[in-house]
Amino acid sequence: MELAQTGAGLLLLALLFLFLGLGVWIGVALMMVGFCGVVVLPWLIPSMPTFPVDKVMGTAIWQSMASWTLAALPLFIWMGEILFRTRLSEDMFRGLAPWVQRLPGRLMHVNVIGCAIFAAVSGSSAATAATIGKMSLPALTQRRYHLPMAMGSLAGAGTLGLLIPPSIVMIVYGVAAEVSVVRLFIAGVLPGLLLVALFSGYIALWSLLHPELTPPRDPPMPLRARLRESAQLLPVVALIGFVMSSIYFGWATATEAAVFGVIGALGLSAWGGTLSWASLRDSLMGATRLACMINLILAGAAFLTQAMAYSGIPAAMGAWVGEQGFSPAMIILVLTLIYLVLGCFIDGISMIVLTASVVLPVISAANFDLVWFGIFIVLVVEMAQITPPVGFNLFVIQGLTGQGIFAVARATLPFFFLMLFAVVIVFLFPGIVTWLPRTMLSG
Repeated sequence: MELAQTGAGLLLLALLFLFLGLGVWIGVALMMVGFCGVVVLPWLIPSMPTFPVDKVMGTAIWQSMASWTLAALPLFIWMGEILFRTRLSEDMFRGLAPWVQRLPGRLMHVNVIGCAIFAAVSGSSAATAATIGKMSLPALTQRRYHLPMAMGSLAGAGTLGLLIPPSIVMIVYGVAAEVSVVRLFIAGVLPGLLLVALFSGYIALWSLLHPELTPPRDPPMPLRARLRESAQLLPVVALIGFVMSSIYFGWATATEAAVFGVIGALGLSAWGGTLSWASLRDSLMGATRLACMINLILAGAAFLTQAMAYSGIPAAMGAWVGEQGFSPAMIILVLTLIYLVLGCFIDGISMIVLTASVVLPVISAANFDLVWFGIFIVLVVEMAQITPPVGFNLFVIQGLTGQGIFAVARATLPFFFLMLFAVVIVFLFPGIVTWLPRTMLSG
């Protein structure tokens, strides 16, 4: 029976890559493979059980969609879409630039700090890189900063949109793995700050080693003027603080906090004079399109997961891994390589829902903490965002600069290795992920 299940799993995997290679939408491809798993496999392998496809599909899709937690997904996307259409990027650069002039690397730190701030209201790496980049890159180019470092720091720091909560990828993983999204949000804080420190530290070190490539400081600005420039950021920082605090301290669920975030974003947009019927319509349609795409992928993944669960393939794989006695380091190394290869061809959300049904039983059999594993997946998905040829952040930077995709990828390579180093740190010191949610939610 185990041999038959292994063959069935490989057949379904081959079918999936065939459909994806033919250009079928990922959500539809997942449903088609699930259909083959419920209908075709029992016909080819008589030892496998049969189930009514309509009931399996209906139950799987309903269970995947009927989630109160999932309601936070389109709301957080909408909040980011609203703020994307404000003057936030301009305010961000003006507010942060006076404070980083004394640091080695100077204004290039605006890319990292600005992306970290916007990540806390966006949840999307591409939107984070685009929002900060549309103001910082022209300013850095005008001041003759080293363009490859400016591109690389922006593409790398843009991935913080996936790790610093609220994160769309975390919500998707939480629903797929049945893990508390609040715990995932809290667990992502310290790893996010770790990446910020690694990125800024590398920029500072690079600048000290290459002083000739760093332009001189801008003219000094009095403290009162610096505070006046930074005042534009206070409403956004206050919105971030309120939304995140309401989640962390249990004042609201993730979905309720998302509602507060949308209301606050609309208020900031109106106060800044950027809210119009056109911007409201564009932000709503942008959020709707992205949320519908994600929901279609989730529905297809739920059906495929259910089909594979009925066939016993994930359970058999989990049991097989447990019997082999693989070390935790070996499992994480193999999964890292698999996700990096997948990241060359599909986006991060698809990576998670595509692999959840097979990987999660293996992780459970190896006794990994599912919250820790969620942050690990987000880190690896971040790396996929700057991996050619499908790294979304690379396309964003290419569009902003006009540089070739491989030139952008070369500039981003040091930040790819910094993220890989962060994965090693999180593996060696898992408390970086688990300590904060355990402490804040111990009661």
